[in-house]
Amino acid sequence: MIPGGGQPNMQQLLQQAQKMQQDLAKAQEELARTEVEGQAGGGLVKATVTGSGELRGLVIDPKAVDPEDTETLADLVVAAVQAANENAQTLQQQKLGPLAQGLGGGGMPGLPF
Repeated sequence: MIPGGGQPNMQQLLQQAQKMQQDLAKAQEELARTEVEGQAGGGLVKATVTGSGELRGLVIDPKAVDPEDTETLADLVVAAVQAANENAQTLQQQKLGPLAQGLGGGGMPGLPF
């Protein structure tokens, strides 16, 4: 029940929703600019992704390259990219999680939480 029996202040609710939307857009832009790294093989392969999950870089130590065993190299690349994406998801939770809780806590469609 609304104190005083009146209707909720729609203007205030709209302003709060607009601010949350702006905060969310700002956090998403920040994620797109922030880079995180993942590695595999004790650092032989390193992948860099943005906080939004876009692959930006891949560094392969020459020691990881064996022409007779390209499968292991491929596995290391996949593992490094997966590790980087896990770090990006953690960053997303840190940046967007509090905003989602402010919007009702149950998560939002299209967001990974």
